[in-house]
Amino acid sequence: MKKISFRNDILPLKNELYRLALRITLNPAEAEDVVQETMIKVWNRRDRWEELDSIEAFCLTICRNIAVDKTRKAENQNPSLDEGSDTADHSYSSNPEEQAMQRDRIALVRQLIDNLPEKQRSCMQLREFEGKSYKEIAQILEVTEEQVKINIFRARQQIKQQFIKTENYGL
Repeated sequence: MKKISFRNDILPLKNELYRLALRITLNPAEAEDVVQETMIKVWNRRDRWEELDSIEAFCLTICRNIAVDKTRKAENQNPSLDEGSDTADHSYSSNPEEQAMQRDRIALVRQLIDNLPEKQRSCMQLREFEGKSYKEIAQILEVTEEQVKINIFRARQQIKQQFIKTENYGL
């Protein structure tokens, strides 16, 4: 086992932890609080660091658990991600109508992801946005790899069906 340093091994994970917390809580301020609590919990358990196979999985698991707990305690439907944060490059088309349609599609996909059940949303976040392997996701979420694959499959199917249903609604 290598010597784990808070500064070199754990602090660099803060952005990854924030993204995970944001996908679960759907609230930037709440996600920041989750990351802060995660860092405190990880620091308080520093005597166990040497026993761990992956400090990253350990941190992500704690973050996920805190975010889920906060979400359950709130018992409310959080709004989707900040709709006004359209920072994507829209140079793919010079037609304003196409650009508006693309922004609407992106907002729709964000909303569909936000409406997924928590397990599916977490799996999608870790796989599609964080680039984690099924094995890493299974460790972080404390489920089997098969369950991860099933959750991702179901999430993709649900997003696809809802997207098609919404896109074809006006036809």
